[in-house]
Amino acid sequence: MTKANELLSVLANAVKAGGGIHTAAELALMLERPCDPVFIKFLSDRVKKGQLRRVVKGLYESTLTPPPPNAAIYKIIKKMRSGVLNYISLESQLSYTGDISQVVMDRVTVVTKGRSGVFSTPYGVIEFTHTKKPIEQIAPNLYFDPDIQMYRATTEQAVADLKHCRRNLHMLES
Repeated sequence: MTKANELLSVLANAVKAGGGIHTAAELALMLERPCDPVFIKFLSDRVKKGQLRRVVKGLYESTLTPPPPNAAIYKIIKKMRSGVLNYISLESQLSYTGDISQVVMDRVTVVTKGRSGVFSTPYGVIEFTHTKKPIEQIAPNLYFDPDIQMYRATTEQAVADLKHCRRNLHMLES
């Protein structure tokens, strides 16, 4: 089996197991190869040939067996800021709960203990907003959403985050 076919096989099995978005290091581990410049070049070649898609810098998905589109952006969020607290909040959460009438399209707003940043992906824009609040203060106001496998803010927390970030409060339903 060629390296390219082996990669496609590993990616197909990963999607069946609930994966779908992978770092270069994860792909190297799955293929039992070192994650060195030669491997990175191999991944770039697979992107050029259309077998892989780079969803953001350092994260890849198979073009033949991509993750379900409704779950992909959340998988990307978790991979981009793994190891730190992330939760859906601000406009995305308030739109989700119906507390604002605007429907947030093609953008997910995430509060994180990691770095802030805005990233374009094939599935939409991810906006990370850093918080300095201690986890102990935030955690009681979060709940786990099994559909996206991530935490979401309660309405009260999302409004508090909106105020804390000095974002537009005019959209809140009275």
